[in-house]
Amino acid sequence: MGAGHAHRLYLPGDSAVHRLPPQCKLVAVLAFVLLVVATPRERMWAFAVYAVLLGAVAVTARVPLRVIARRIAIEVPFVAFAFLMPFVANGEKITVLGLRLSESGLWGAWNVLAKGTLGVVASILLAATTEPRLLLLGIERLRMPQLITQIATFMLRYGDVVTAELGRMRTARASRGFEARDVRATRILAKSVGALFLRSYERGERVHLAMVSRGYDGRMPVLYDVGATAAQWSAAAALPAAAALVALAAWMVP
Repeated sequence: MGAGHAHRLYLPGDSAVHRLPPQCKLVAVLAFVLLVVATPRERMWAFAVYAVLLGAVAVTARVPLRVIARRIAIEVPFVAFAFLMPFVANGEKITVLGLRLSESGLWGAWNVLAKGTLGVVASILLAATTEPRLLLLGIERLRMPQLITQIATFMLRYGDVVTAELGRMRTARASRGFEARDVRATRILAKSVGALFLRSYERGERVHLAMVSRGYDGRMPVLYDVGATAAQWSAAAALPAAAALVALAAWMVP
């Protein structure tokens, strides 16, 4: 990752959550999401408790509620799908506000909304408290194949570079009086996409040659140690441990 390169999803801070090693947070979030998914959809109180747990993490990490509310908009397509389920699902019908809705569709919509929203919020908190480069180091610490982590690293680093190149091409077209007014502009836009691909490919070749000339042998140098202590693993386990108790109670309490 380039020096000083920061992702817009990350919120710099010095909270206890920020200081946890990335692999600890990754395992904690994954375990939390699996427990949420395993919870029976009929236990609405359990999902309320999960929301309180995530709220406690957000307060500890000092992540503003407005940030979470703004970023949660990513699940809007799934919300739209969930709202359609009571109308299109089969099964016994019930009347709600004068509408004939499928009971199984209502439960299915609630299941998607509750579990999906909790999973999205957990991911938002993870991204807001962990730098992307550290997330990749954490994934590598969890024994993910190094080739995959290297590909993800370059995608993250050069995604912004390619986006900036696309912006410069858009500015160049506009300075020449181009406006995409109708279907006739498709040919010019298609050529722009082709030119962007060639420029990106050539840049990748130059970057690879520069890396090889500096001794790259298929492995990236480790510049930052993300080792975790037992105390840090224990701190990260607080969220999934509490969620496990909730899930257990949800299965045992009728």
